[in-house]
Amino acid sequence: MPNRLRVPLALAAGVFLGTCVTVTTGVFAERSAPSALGTLPVKDLQNFVRVMEMIKQGYVEPVDDKKLLDDALRGMLAGLDPHSAYMAGEEYTSFETSIKGEFGGLGIEVQMQDGLVRVISPIDDTPAAKAGIQPGDFIVKIDDTPVKGLSLTDAVSKMRGTPGSKIVLTVAREGATGPMIFDLKRDNIKLVSVRSRMLEPQFGYVRISSFNQKTGESFENEIKKLIKDAKDKPLKGLVLDMRNNPGGALDEAIRVSDALLDKGPIVSVRSREADENREFDAHSGDLLDGKPVIVLINGGSASAAEIVAGALQDQKRAILLGTKSFGKGSVQTIMRLTDESAIKLTTARYYTPAGRSIQAEGIDPDVTVKPLKVTKDENAPDFEAIKEADLKGSLVNEKEKKVDQAEIDAQKKIDEDVQKLATTDYQLFQALTLLKGLAVVASR
Repeated sequence: MPNRLRVPLALAAGVFLGTCVTVTTGVFAERSAPSALGTLPVKDLQNFVRVMEMIKQGYVEPVDDKKLLDDALRGMLAGLDPHSAYMAGEEYTSFETSIKGEFGGLGIEVQMQDGLVRVISPIDDTPAAKAGIQPGDFIVKIDDTPVKGLSLTDAVSKMRGTPGSKIVLTVAREGATGPMIFDLKRDNIKLVSVRSRMLEPQFGYVRISSFNQKTGESFENEIKKLIKDAKDKPLKGLVLDMRNNPGGALDEAIRVSDALLDKGPIVSVRSREADENREFDAHSGDLLDGKPVIVLINGGSASAAEIVAGALQDQKRAILLGTKSFGKGSVQTIMRLTDESAIKLTTARYYTPAGRSIQAEGIDPDVTVKPLKVTKDENAPDFEAIKEADLKGSLVNEKEKKVDQAEIDAQKKIDEDVQKLATTDYQLFQALTLLKGLAVVASR
């Protein structure tokens, strides 16, 4: 009987990303082999053997038996859905390397659509992200090889390679006047899935770019770090950025959700057999103690990222801002066949606390904000409007405070940073503005 690979599916450049996999809980229970084989149509199996013999005898060139069988298995899995797959040889070795979180590649999460490779999202700080490849792009050519006719695994294999080696991607983008050419250099991709910083005093920011083995623990540590960095002024709120997050390990998504929830369901996983269904609930203890949270999502937010977004939205713990998410509502299980092969099989669907399936639907944000480009108005007057205090002979406020120039300078720097944020990341700027408003309401 095949062994379950008890590790999360790491998010690798060009490997099968956007996948939600179980780590410590077995969502999929394997059926007994005799029962499964007993339902197989004997006539069709005989036809399969006959076709193999015909190919071996009549094909223009000699064909290896193992290649025929591997290709048959690959087609069998690929025909189920876009996320099920058979991995063998170099492909499986590459997959196992990606699990370790370090590999040579471009840093993009992809899937096959209409015979082309569609970009789900680029991974932060990778060659693909730095070059400007965007969610929704279609890769039509890899170097001089057209993608049409390639399997996803073949396309992925061509995009991976030795760090420093060059590759040219031809991309079709909606709205572009023609094909876009990207000259890229492969890099050693190291996945740092969680980063944090203060947007301004008392308002934190956490970016989760993917869900790998340590995302949950890292998220908790970054929250604690933000709370500590706030020093004598307590944290008033948090922006959780999961834009272009292609997903990853199911248990890590549950842990991230649990860190911000005090009770109630997080997600339910439903398999074909009712006795394999599971529901995961939050434990007592919200790391932010109920402080307001804004979650940023977009069309590149998929799978595990959608689990977190759906849980926080249904539990009314956070406000979702941005654009509709990708809409992947299935769970995959990795099962090893041999030391050199495994299958990735879709074994369940997941549902949000309210019972919603987001499969092929996505999650709608509470506040829709598109990634607009804001520019500074060069014609705006470069001076402040006259106030009462500027008028000659104006009455003095009897409770007038002493002017602290250091505080004035510090606030000026904060205001400048916020204005810069409006031009560099409009969605994040809007999230911060909304978060500050919620913090004011919460303090009353």
